[in-house]
Amino acid sequence: MPIIKPISDLRNNFNEISEICHKNGEPVFITKNGHGDLVIMSIAKYEQIVALLELYQKLGVAELQSGNPDGRVNHSEMMNRLRNRLNE
Repeated sequence: MPIIKPISDLRNNFNEISEICHKNGEPVFITKNGHGDLVIMSIAKYEQIVALLELYQKLGVAELQSGNPDGRVNHSEMMNRLRNRLNE
């Protein structure tokens, strides 16, 4: 269940919000005048999300490339290419 706090808690109870973010590893949603305004999370959680997004982007590119049979190379051919580069 998401953790929702009013913006006044950000000023008055910052340490509590920080502890929630670090202990639970979940973001805290901050409301202003009863409407969503901010999302606060730990740096570790943010980095995890960014890494996951980058992975999804790379997987998307790989999937597009795999649809092109001209760009495919089988394992033995790739190993031969790598060996040739190392021996140069």
